[in-house]
Amino acid sequence: MIKSKSWDWSKNKSNDWLVPSIEACYLSESWKSKSFNKFLDLGCGLGRHSIYFAKKGFEVNSLDLSEYGVNHLKRWAAEEQVDIAVDICDMLKLPFKNDSFDCIMAYNVIYHSDTDGFIKSLDEIKRVLKSGGELFITLISKDTWSYQRADNYKRIDNNTLLRDEHDTERDVPHFYVDIEDIKKYFIDFEFVSLPIEQTEYNMDNTEYFSKHFNLIVRKN
Repeated sequence: MIKSKSWDWSKNKSNDWLVPSIEACYLSESWKSKSFNKFLDLGCGLGRHSIYFAKKGFEVNSLDLSEYGVNHLKRWAAEEQVDIAVDICDMLKLPFKNDSFDCIMAYNVIYHSDTDGFIKSLDEIKRVLKSGGELFITLISKDTWSYQRADNYKRIDNNTLLRDEHDTERDVPHFYVDIEDIKKYFIDFEFVSLPIEQTEYNMDNTEYFSKHFNLIVRKN
């Protein structure tokens, strides 16, 4: 299993990572309607989703491997006067008891590992998620240009490459999936919505596109 490596958030130049994703708006309303309250932002980055869910009234725990990201979120939470429990943590070993959370968000997070690390992280998520609780997760697709041009990168295993085109995630592993992989790895979950594959283009060069699957699953 490859050692976990955090993003270098000190090199981030985009404000996009400070704005909640579109999915966060839907999830907060859906989860509140189900009386979910205890929320884990796994791989919180700079904290955009943690702040959003805290303002929506959730009890928020936030974890990230990046000390820079964790410190940024702590300062931001103090400025916004919201109470968030924030810790530095490796996703391979979560510091919570079994069945701790109603809902978990892992946005562009647990695919930053190799195959063994992905499986371990997903097992940890399943362990700390309550029965009937829900997980929103994004996974990077094998249809993404980087996987299709895998010869340009160092391969860790059949599903994992080390990428180096962005300073924030230099030499961070990327684990790729297709629909068959999703069905295999999420066999112990119920699909709340079918996986949706979304494409994002680099508008300066549309050859360089990424594709991610968005999933909402429920622990049986």
